[in-house]
Amino acid sequence: MAKIDKSLYTKQEWLVIRNQRRLQKQLQKQKEHISNSVSNKDNSVAFVLGNGTSRSVIEPESLLELGTVYGCNALYRTFSPDYLIAVDVKMILELSKSGYQNNNKVWTNHNNAFTSIKNVNYFQPSKGWSSGPTALWLAAEHGYDDIYILGFDFAGLENNSKLNNIYAGTKNYKRPNEGATFYGNWLRQTKTVIRDNKKINFHRVIASDNYKPDELNTFENFNTIELGDFQKIFSFPQI
Repeated sequence: MAKIDKSLYTKQEWLVIRNQRRLQKQLQKQKEHISNSVSNKDNSVAFVLGNGTSRSVIEPESLLELGTVYGCNALYRTFSPDYLIAVDVKMILELSKSGYQNNNKVWTNHNNAFTSIKNVNYFQPSKGWSSGPTALWLAAEHGYDDIYILGFDFAGLENNSKLNNIYAGTKNYKRPNEGATFYGNWLRQTKTVIRDNKKINFHRVIASDNYKPDELNTFENFNTIELGDFQKIFSFPQI
């Protein structure tokens, strides 16, 4: 790829060009590395699944053959990722009643409300973060070349007026028409993981109308990929 003179562009123009070039490189890299045989799990790739509605078009099962999958909270109801992270007390109590933790890897923070629950892994010390960013942090701790972040939509639906969550209206979740939870902490925690792991490439996979925080684009090891391009990388059927 030909070298571009950065001085010819404004900062914003350069960020757009840089992200486009990164995506082109990533498309080529992943096509060469994965497309020949999607059945070979790639230990250099991880997928971290938040529960924003943008990820609903991707079948989580399809990711298991491509890399290590980290998920959070109610994802366990319909899918078993390689690692499930749940730090909310109500969610851990719900999960433990199902016995999910007896056959799957579950991580949470220590809490006096569930000291008797067995077969759960505890963060020591507790991160004190939300489940999604904690899952991202754990993936980064395990060390991958590339981490794809799905369902980290941050903002709510309908101009941030409604809850943006696949499980809205189900047990232990707010109703769909309730106001969205402010995303400030999620974004701050996500930025911390990206900032502290400069050797890992982070790729946020989004729908075209998802909120795009400008501050994430300041990181050299971060880029944004729209769902259609993500599906091309891994040869998924197009939406």
